[in-house]
Amino acid sequence: MRRHRAGTLARSPSTLPLAVMLGVAVVDAATGPEYNLLPVYAAGPALASARGTVRTVLTMGAVAVVLCLLFAWKADRFGELRMQVALLAIGYVTLAAVYATHARRKTERRLVDVQEVAKTLEDVLFAPVPPAIGPVRIGASYISASRATRVGGDLYEAMPTPDGVRLLVADVQGKGLDTVRVAAVVLNAFREAGPELDDLADVGHRIETALDRRTDGQRFVTGILAQISPTGQLVLLNRGHPAPLLLTRDNGVDFVDSIEPAPPFGLTALAGPDDQQDSVTRRTLHPGDRLLFYTDGLSEARDGEGRFYPVGERAAPLLTGGSPDEALARLRTDVATFTGTPPDDDSALLLLEFAGRSAD
Repeated sequence: MRRHRAGTLARSPSTLPLAVMLGVAVVDAATGPEYNLLPVYAAGPALASARGTVRTVLTMGAVAVVLCLLFAWKADRFGELRMQVALLAIGYVTLAAVYATHARRKTERRLVDVQEVAKTLEDVLFAPVPPAIGPVRIGASYISASRATRVGGDLYEAMPTPDGVRLLVADVQGKGLDTVRVAAVVLNAFREAGPELDDLADVGHRIETALDRRTDGQRFVTGILAQISPTGQLVLLNRGHPAPLLLTRDNGVDFVDSIEPAPPFGLTALAGPDDQQDSVTRRTLHPGDRLLFYTDGLSEARDGEGRFYPVGERAAPLLTGGSPDEALARLRTDVATFTGTPPDDDSALLLLEFAGRSAD
């Protein structure tokens, strides 16, 4: 209880202004009447405007006036011009601080409202992925490089379908709020088409159509559409995205590369007629196999010498053992150690483990 009260006192908006005015009083008492420190007490209400309320500012102004009068009387200058000038200065500073505090508090309330709306939208658009869907255990991790938002242009989603688990991992080109808007378009298109359409290529076409209709066409999206059946049949449609990393139960490590390259979503119009953009890659998963989907925030993370994070070399040993979420936590720690700096790009990770039976 004492620690809590001490912490509350340290965080009080009146602590610093009071300490400064008391410090001025100590100096004023030590230097004697030949110095004119009376106007300096105006620092109290000025400092209170940084964090306090209007009431706090007015209280600090009143304290400043009392100290000014007290030390003017002590120095035998009560009623002199110096005291009147000091009181006038304290009054003007207090009124200015009241105005600044009112404007700050108004801006803060607006910011809180905007943040609440943004948080609600983020919760709706980027809902947490369940820890298990059918035969697949899932771990997810997201880090946004932006301090203003919890999410950015990277995205993932997983959902159950009659044919197993269907998922999307994607990365919108660029940064900023526009990337979040494009990411929302991609997510909504996948959520509508994922359970409805049988073919992954058709789901990809639906995402393309949504981007054409609802964005300005200035951003492209790399992404992977994947499906895992209850028997472990993996189908991948890669649209210009980093290849996922497959960790087999016998400690094998392999990148699941596409048979034919395909352009990212949003760049299909630039592809030639002979491009096999709808070709899929197929693998068979066995119980215990794990599959890491990631965005370039992982593969392009750099150390102090500019070297990229070696996903196959460093990530693979960290992703075995424990739950998928625990494995991703180890990977995040290793990336932070490797770079030595805060992330400068969004990063989305999705680790799937095929259980061979219902993991729910």
